[in-house]
Amino acid sequence: MSRELADFVRQALAAGIERVRIAEALRQAGWQETDTQAALGCFADIAFPVPVPRPKPYLSAREVFLYLLAFGALYVGTWHVGAMSFAFIDHYLPDPSRYGYAHRSFADAVRWNVSALIVSVPLFLWTFRIIENGIAIDPTKRDSRPRKWLTYLTLLVAASVIAGDLVMLVYNVLGGEYGLRFLLKITTVGILAGGAFTYFLSDMRREEA
Repeated sequence: MSRELADFVRQALAAGIERVRIAEALRQAGWQETDTQAALGCFADIAFPVPVPRPKPYLSAREVFLYLLAFGALYVGTWHVGAMSFAFIDHYLPDPSRYGYAHRSFADAVRWNVSALIVSVPLFLWTFRIIENGIAIDPTKRDSRPRKWLTYLTLLVAASVIAGDLVMLVYNVLGGEYGLRFLLKITTVGILAGGAFTYFLSDMRREEA
């Protein structure tokens, strides 16, 4: 947020100007609605001789660590869910040209992916619970920068995967290669990426609302 904008809002509130008039003046001056509301939101809407600032979220190393750990566990868990789904698809709908290799590697693939999920899923749930408990105690932590940056990064990754998924689908359909194995794998990727994208997009919309 612009310091100039925050100073203007502080001075206007100190002069006794109503919030509606301040917002209207800023809109006429060309400021975006989100910037205007963010600047007004920095000060509590209570009766007091001078503007009362709201508490700002404090960025700590512990908070950054927890968010990186939670999102890292989420990425690892999602990746291995997809990998294990692919292993089952290849096992039950094998490619005849690679049957021997696929048959030998199926057990190892399942064991490796299950091992990763046994570690990553509880780790994600544990860190996520700590984060949510912290937000319940201090709601200002919802405005945490690591939370927003990692959430939008996840949205970017999910959107890129979905776009690549659609490109691959169109490419194979145009080439006449769209067997059941391929369609199941495309669907698996679409469900995982689409689910993550939908959840985090709705979460950010709730935050903005």
